[in-house]
Amino acid sequence: MQTDDPKYAAALRRLMDIMNDLRSQCPWDKKQTMHSLQHLTVEETYELCDAILDNDSEEIKKELGDLLLHIVFYAKIADEEKLFDLADVIESVCDKLVRRHPHVYGDSSAKSDEEIKRNWELIKQQERAEGQRKDKQGTLSGVPRALPSLLKAHRIQAKAHGVGFDWDNKQAVWEKIEEEMGEFRAHCDADTITDPQLASEEFGDILFSLVNYARFVGIDADSALTHTNNKFIKRFNFIETHAQQQGKQLSDLSLAEMDALWDLAKQTQQKDSNNG
Repeated sequence: MQTDDPKYAAALRRLMDIMNDLRSQCPWDKKQTMHSLQHLTVEETYELCDAILDNDSEEIKKELGDLLLHIVFYAKIADEEKLFDLADVIESVCDKLVRRHPHVYGDSSAKSDEEIKRNWELIKQQERAEGQRKDKQGTLSGVPRALPSLLKAHRIQAKAHGVGFDWDNKQAVWEKIEEEMGEFRAHCDADTITDPQLASEEFGDILFSLVNYARFVGIDADSALTHTNNKFIKRFNFIETHAQQQGKQLSDLSLAEMDALWDLAKQTQQKDSNNG
């Protein structure tokens, strides 16, 4: 990326000009607010994630464009309300990146990515202490409330780790998982769960502990589950397609027949993966 290439400035100016036109001339765009755009931004983010999981560079480019549009849209609304503009947004993130990378822009040093992440969290703590975020105090205050639960658990644990609150080794984390599973089973071994709320809480503890173990060994739990979900969908669709080719509905197949097709789908996926 050549920062002195005029095409970048020209492209951004074109997008901003189009945004100005839409806000002044398009009835739909004129009535949008930050709140009305929020759920659409989340949707666009997930569409980008799907494109990344599919390794589809053309779709990644399109979805990045959609997210950039949303950023410009929010900045345009804020500018109209005399709050800030796009330049303020860019300068703000530039200032933050410089401030939180003293090993690049300052005279400190960091020997590993783990040390860099720890320093990042410590600098954020210092920023809060200096009053830069008076409305959001505390180590975990920066975790967005609306994050999906698995991702939120990972971020909570990562932030706690950043200030030294973490397990010493992965074996201790795994023992915690086994402890939580035992507590959950104590509520579920009977034919009827006598306290569904408590059982739900214990199950949540298992999930939280599993996410923690995944983080500890370098696995992103949310991405891992997304991959498994997609894998299940592909295999289930395979079963359904084969049933339709036989002139049947899924409900017409026995469990043994569906299991056989599932194994065939699994073999087909593995073969395609090896060929890829």
